[in-house]
Amino acid sequence: MKLTPDLLSNSISRINALKDRELVLRDNKISAIENLGVTKDLNDAIDFTNNDIRQLGNFPRMLRLKSLSLANNRISRIDSQLVDYIPNLATLVLTNNMIQELGDLEPLTKCGKLEYLSLLDNPVTKKKYYRLYIIYKIPSIRVLDFQRVRKTEREEAKETFKTDGGEENELAVTIGETKSKTFEVGDGIQDEADHRKSNAPGLSPEEQAKIKEALKNATSLEEMQRLENMLKSGQVPGDKRRGVAAADAMEEDEE
Repeated sequence: MKLTPDLLSNSISRINALKDRELVLRDNKISAIENLGVTKDLNDAIDFTNNDIRQLGNFPRMLRLKSLSLANNRISRIDSQLVDYIPNLATLVLTNNMIQELGDLEPLTKCGKLEYLSLLDNPVTKKKYYRLYIIYKIPSIRVLDFQRVRKTEREEAKETFKTDGGEENELAVTIGETKSKTFEVGDGIQDEADHRKSNAPGLSPEEQAKIKEALKNATSLEEMQRLENMLKSGQVPGDKRRGVAAADAMEEDEE
């Protein structure tokens, strides 16, 4: 199922046990995160539990959002720019997903406010040095897999992954560079609008990226429709001359 603006508008938004405003999107068979600009960044938490999501990414910039629950999905990849869009992420529950390698968690090392992380029942938890490596790479972590991080663990992590000179040692570098190479057909997050964007007539990669960003940050169904209409005509947001030229070209083709 697609995460449509209608589904987002009709989903429950409540005050949870932690007194946070939470958007509940569980049990919808959602395959990709998209269209969250419609929520206007009004939630502290989003619950994606029990869906079919395969990549953690494609968020608009959400300054208020600080908690994500994604247990029981199929996530195997994390967007390398996740922190740019959710800079205040503090709690991330990824229990029972498909993350394979410690290197696949590299994007989380940039999340400086991440304090609570669960990766239980992911293949990565069986890797040697799993817990110590995460404690070392994400120093803000206070609770990992529902167990509090102890001071002795932090000290052991530093001893394991740093040289006497304070530099990252070869072991840490090797672990970080080991990442999954598998790709599942249909695993992408590119939706139908993105597909039309990539095939829009005469648009450069830079212009396509500009439209993609505008779609990601759209805050209403009407705005998304307007952007898609611009896309079909080859018009770039804020470039009226380009839109007129594209429309003229379409008329000539019809003649």
